[in-house]
Amino acid sequence: MNEVTVIGGGLAGCEAAWALAERGFEVRLYEMKPKKFTPAHHYEGLAELVCSNSLKASRINSACGMLKAEMRILGSLILEAADNAAVPAGGALAVNRERFSDYVTAKIKAHENITLVEEEATDFPRSNTVIATGPLTSDAFAGEIQKHCGNTLSFYDAAAPIVSADSIDMSKAFFATRYDKGEADYINCPMNKEQYEAFYAELVSAETVPLKEFETLTVYEGCMPVEVLAKRGAKSLCYGCMKPVGLIDPNTGHRPWAAVQLRKENIEGSAYNLVGFQTNLKFPEQQRVFRMIPGLENAEFLRYGVMHRNTFLNSPLILNNRFMLKESNGVYFAGQMTGVEGYIESAMSGIVAGQSLARRLNGQERLYLPKTTMCGALCSYVAAENADFQPMGANMGILPPLEEHIRDKQDRYLKIAERGLADMREAVGSF
Repeated sequence: MNEVTVIGGGLAGCEAAWALAERGFEVRLYEMKPKKFTPAHHYEGLAELVCSNSLKASRINSACGMLKAEMRILGSLILEAADNAAVPAGGALAVNRERFSDYVTAKIKAHENITLVEEEATDFPRSNTVIATGPLTSDAFAGEIQKHCGNTLSFYDAAAPIVSADSIDMSKAFFATRYDKGEADYINCPMNKEQYEAFYAELVSAETVPLKEFETLTVYEGCMPVEVLAKRGAKSLCYGCMKPVGLIDPNTGHRPWAAVQLRKENIEGSAYNLVGFQTNLKFPEQQRVFRMIPGLENAEFLRYGVMHRNTFLNSPLILNNRFMLKESNGVYFAGQMTGVEGYIESAMSGIVAGQSLARRLNGQERLYLPKTTMCGALCSYVAAENADFQPMGANMGILPPLEEHIRDKQDRYLKIAERGLADMREAVGSF
């Protein structure tokens, strides 16, 4: 079997098609543009950047810089295009959007093993396919995915911020569970009345992200933005996500007026999410307002809260850590639909899906990416059991900690990146 299909001509789809074509497979790449556009797409070329033109930091001691360095080792087409279309952006890799898209489009069209089919795919594949249709998948194909993936498709991110554990001031916060039931797994940030009232005033007046014309945000009680809940009344949070019942602040010996609870985001306990704080506030506003919470004054945000349209799968239920649909005959997913968040993360998943499918068809051992690499850590996150799965971008908090303790954060991140890149080179050498 030498013929494969890729559905979707975004960053992930192009990476998947390229990875397969470079390994000798005849690829049919389906892209519905220019015959049909989503509400967010306007340019006819492939790999269109619809939001920012920035691909984030270049330095390797940053999460996205580390990820890009690993993807270069894996032979990324998207980063080759980004280098060709780069514009000055300080320490970030930013691109001229049209030149970037044109470069990718030209490379795809010129490849002897790729046939670009400018049609909308409407039927769910049976085998040997990478699905990379993105967060704005057409209604017809989204329905097909729903039908074949057990109704695991969500249509909105409703995620709370995640902060680095070592940026939490534990002289103000404390470990406890309500009424001391079970293990003290939660970090609690207590507030007195004055602190709560000041926080509340800033929260209800903070600036939110405006919805796109095609977005109608349906608010459910279980995932209501914290700022929307707050506007129901001055004490609404004290009876909701900030209720202090069952908690005693060890610094005062009394129950606080209100409390924010943080829950582990990973087994290592290097990252914590703010329980019940899903939000639609702008990112700078999240930083400003949530750093008013005692103990979070210097919080490092590994992921900001989001609430917007973003079609994605409950991937831990249906995908393995190579993005293949479990029990399928080689049907893979890639891109934001899998639960990776961001341009570069989406492109990475396309490389992994494409190379994994190629190895499967060639009868080779499965692709293995160590968890010490950013690629491997993201793949593991997507496949790991998670009762409240939400999309995740590259961040240092999902990587295993170093054995040695390094106090300076940038030095620590550099060592983590160097470890990951060394492990990636060794893994690629064994492919």
